[in-house]
Amino acid sequence: MISQSTRARFDKEVAKYPADQKRSAVMACLAVVQDEQGWVTPESEAAIAEYLGMAPMAVHEVTTFYNMYNQAPVGRFKLNVCTNLPCQLRSGQNALHYMEHKLGIKMGETTPDGLFTLQQSECLGACADAPVMLVNDRNMCSNMSNARMDAMVEALKAEAAKHPAPTAGASA
Repeated sequence: MISQSTRARFDKEVAKYPADQKRSAVMACLAVVQDEQGWVTPESEAAIAEYLGMAPMAVHEVTTFYNMYNQAPVGRFKLNVCTNLPCQLRSGQNALHYMEHKLGIKMGETTPDGLFTLQQSECLGACADAPVMLVNDRNMCSNMSNARMDAMVEALKAEAAKHPAPTAGASA
């Protein structure tokens, strides 16, 4: 089930396409759900499928194809490290291992404090700047040496301390 406010946001996205092509808004609708919930649940996939007149599996295929859709809760800062071949040749895998060691977690895990989730990523389109990382699916970080990764983690921790996330059940 989707809320009226979510439905209104879906309506706005669908309006960008011809009436017979409303399925084209599937990625935008997934982004709306993730923005509101923090991740895409199987129930929200089913609701999107019903809303857009698609098979639920078609929506699930989109969710699972792209790294930007979280299929489970993630930390406040989702760190995607590119390990595709061009980045591999420029220490992408080393960057991933360094971050695992630095954060004390393995790829795919979230730190116990809920701040960081570490993921491996396919090509982020910045091969010449490898190793590269994407923070929260929005901020590209290039030429990530160990020192730069240390500084990034400390800056994100400082941001979290300065602007704590609301606790569950708290009103905004």
